[in-house]
Amino acid sequence: MTGHDIEAVLFDWGGTLTAWHDIDFHAESLALAQAVAGTADGDVLAHAALLHEAGRTVWGWSRDHQRSATVADLFAVAGLPHDDELLRHYYEFWEPHTLTDSQVAGLWQTLKDRGIKIGVLSNTIWPREWHEGWFRRDGVLDLIDGDVYTSEIPWTKPAPEAFRAAMGAVGVSDPARCVYVGDRLFDDVWGAHNAGLRAIHIPHSVIPADQIGHTEGKPDAVAHDLGDIAAIVAGLCSA
Repeated sequence: MTGHDIEAVLFDWGGTLTAWHDIDFHAESLALAQAVAGTADGDVLAHAALLHEAGRTVWGWSRDHQRSATVADLFAVAGLPHDDELLRHYYEFWEPHTLTDSQVAGLWQTLKDRGIKIGVLSNTIWPREWHEGWFRRDGVLDLIDGDVYTSEIPWTKPAPEAFRAAMGAVGVSDPARCVYVGDRLFDDVWGAHNAGLRAIHIPHSVIPADQIGHTEGKPDAVAHDLGDIAAIVAGLCSA
């Protein structure tokens, strides 16, 4: 093993392991509003508007301060009580947008066959069980060596602490021997470099204007297809 060998490849989730989808954020807020405890039919639109603004606030925490949040925080910012059981409407709204790309299983198995660990680091307000459930549904959960969801830690990408948490989850300690793969030049590329990792950009996503950070990183490589990742990682190992 040389000093340039890659020990772990860590992946972003939305827009990287899943296909990018345009989201109707008004419809999303309406689905979320159905989880407000004691909501009458006439309250849904007003609650949806409050939750939409709360969403802008909590994602602003992530963008500007690398501060994490949860679904409960979203409702707290909106000043609304919620019932976790009623979040099924919100879950069902998002579920069609959570499908794992069909190339992921083969890519991850190829990397693991080379002795490379697989990790996931996602900026998310959703609970771990949702993410793990989607990976399990798509037959790839068992290929993951460690996963970190920012709803469980104090930080979000691009904070170095978030990347270190993901490295710890897969059992590696040297950031120079880790690669991060993501679709965002701020959170994923600049963030990875700032934490000492190398970065591969997948430029498939249209990043909402209010989620673009202060700096765009320059990736070590660009993958226009997930199928390109294994060869890129091999090249980084020999660089």
